[in-house]
Amino acid sequence: MKASLLFLLACTAVLAVGARADTPEEPKALVQKVQELTQKATAMAKDVYSRVRESEAAQQASRQWLSENAELAKQRLVWLKEQLAELWKKTPAA
Repeated sequence: MKASLLFLLACTAVLAVGARADTPEEPKALVQKVQELTQKATAMAKDVYSRVRESEAAQQASRQWLSENAELAKQRLVWLKEQLAELWKKTPAA
């Protein structure tokens, strides 16, 4: 999380420099632009953070589903192997 905050601060600084380059003589406009850009950067950071959280939740759900269904999958593979063995026995030799 600290790295994310540092990244956000770095983005804000870059945006502030860019805003200053656009309006070098108008301090109020500069402050307004920095605030707008900071809000945009914050919204983007929140969006990325929520996507990461959703991704982590999805991965956790997948891991839980796999752990819960691993035994069932093994049983079905054993059954499939038995079915294939029986089918192989019934097939006439060419």
